[in-house]
Amino acid sequence: MLRATAIVRKAAIRPDSVADTVTLDHAGRQGAAAILTGAGGVSFTLALAKAASIEDGDAFRLEDGRLVTVRAAAESLLEVRAENPARLLRLAWQFGGNHVPAEIGADVLYVPATSANAELIRGQGCAATPVSRAFKPEREAHDHSQCGHDHGHDHSHAHDHGHAHDHADHGHAHVHGPDCKHDH
Repeated sequence: MLRATAIVRKAAIRPDSVADTVTLDHAGRQGAAAILTGAGGVSFTLALAKAASIEDGDAFRLEDGRLVTVRAAAESLLEVRAENPARLLRLAWQFGGNHVPAEIGADVLYVPATSANAELIRGQGCAATPVSRAFKPEREAHDHSQCGHDHGHDHSHAHDHGHAHDHADHGHAHVHGPDCKHDH
């Protein structure tokens, strides 16, 4: 079976290289190993060197050089609105604290349609409307996948990686890749 080992970003795709299209939900667009089949029947194993977020319109490069474009699937979401920006901001902060992925618009939030999310929304005096659309949440504040981090959730803090920062109990350990340069 063919393998896909690289991501080609939307801006770099040449239409004549596209062999097929695969539609993936948000979880599927996180680059985890999987066996996928495109709409046109091309089957392949997704085998990226490291997981990375794939955006709507990006593509996977197959071993033979062909590309399979990625489309974001419609998902069951809650469209959240509030009577004032402060209330919506407070709710967004609570979602972040609970590690709930959220897509943020100028006066709206989109979050996965779960009973727990609906309850939190009601509890904060906001309104939620069920919708079905592509979900494009913000990257997590601690999502360093673009610079070679891996985040386990094991509270282990015995490591040295060349720079100092406080590991106050924020819920996960850091493993830093060699290409990442940032301050904590």
